[in-house]
Amino acid sequence: MMFVGRMAVLATMHHKERAIAPILEPGLGIQIVVPQTFDTDVFGTFTREVKRVGDQREAARQKAIAAMERLGMDLAIASEGSFAPHPALPILPCDRELVMLIDRANDLEIVGEAISTETNFSQRSITSFDEAKEFALKIGFPEHGLIAKVNADSTQMIKGITTLEQLKEAIAKLSKLNTNIIHLETDMRAMYNPTRMKVITQATQDLLQKINHHCSRCLTPGFEIVEHKSGLLCDWCKSPTSQTLSYLYRCQKCGFEEEILFPNGTRSADPAQCSYCNP
Repeated sequence: MMFVGRMAVLATMHHKERAIAPILEPGLGIQIVVPQTFDTDVFGTFTREVKRVGDQREAARQKAIAAMERLGMDLAIASEGSFAPHPALPILPCDRELVMLIDRANDLEIVGEAISTETNFSQRSITSFDEAKEFALKIGFPEHGLIAKVNADSTQMIKGITTLEQLKEAIAKLSKLNTNIIHLETDMRAMYNPTRMKVITQATQDLLQKINHHCSRCLTPGFEIVEHKSGLLCDWCKSPTSQTLSYLYRCQKCGFEEEILFPNGTRSADPAQCSYCNP
């Protein structure tokens, strides 16, 4: 009931409300508004002409704060994406999305997260329209947009390319700048990237789940995992393994902690995961 009937500002200029509002509005009983002419690019861009403010979480936080101050509200939502090697499988690229809710009235900050290896994050240097077309179709064009640049580090670029005619015009325009090689990359802004929008949806679902998990003591939303403890015993030799034994939950309001054993539903580890039984 903490959020029912309240208005929340969503700090976006890239239509992320398409992924976020259908989940949080009915899930929390709130009404989401998007501020007009709100420029989130000042907090960082995927095309690297503006460096991100702090880390991923800090960038989302600054967006939310700025949006609240812009509209004079005390409830805000913001998201931030990042593309990098997967934390567990570094050979695979991944999309890590955060969706943050900040409630100044109740002094709460709750973050949903999703990590996916389903991404079309890619780039290529081309010397002809045929090469450009081949790359475009490979990344899911025209549903997924493209960006054309003079070179990978240039700030001279054309964004939001979604038709072959626009692609042809962009190549012709940039080729006049005394270069025979054009740099193409996927447009990772949410409104031009349905694959990324799906991961933002997943992060929003995670946020709602965390909000609905209340502290056992004070009932504050956002009673979330702060530590994964390993040490699940091997089913054969009973030695501790690297498998998860418990989750430690903590309330950001009252500080109450609760350890939940066997969160994955198993009370012993497969011997294949034991360094003694399967060295």
